[in-house]
Amino acid sequence: MNYELHNTYMSLIFSNFIREKRVSLHGAGDRRFSQRQVALRIGVQPTYLSQVEQGKTAPPSEEKIVALAHELGEDPDFLLALAGKVASDLQHIIRERPVIYGRLIRTLGDEPDEALHYVIDQAEQGYLPGRR
Repeated sequence: MNYELHNTYMSLIFSNFIREKRVSLHGAGDRRFSQRQVALRIGVQPTYLSQVEQGKTAPPSEEKIVALAHELGEDPDFLLALAGKVASDLQHIIRERPVIYGRLIRTLGDEPDEALHYVIDQAEQGYLPGRR
């Protein structure tokens, strides 16, 4: 798949997801989730959010996607991934030690979620060797 086609595909997945999520919240009778209200709360014009939801324009910036995730009750990393993006803090972490993080991600890439949660729990509890 070429890069441009991949970006278009990711934009459509992102667009469809946020539209369906927002509409389902609005359809549940919550007027706070009208397109206009959500757009204003995340700091974009309603027409821009409409274009994003229709897949007529690329997903917004990381900052706006994170704000949108909070508005819709979604994980920011999840929405960023749907938009074909990676959070800038993760990019920074990987750039600091690209070889080791590349190896880590490739090694753990096919592991089940349960195994990944175990590794995360061990790290958060300070049980990994060499941890300060």
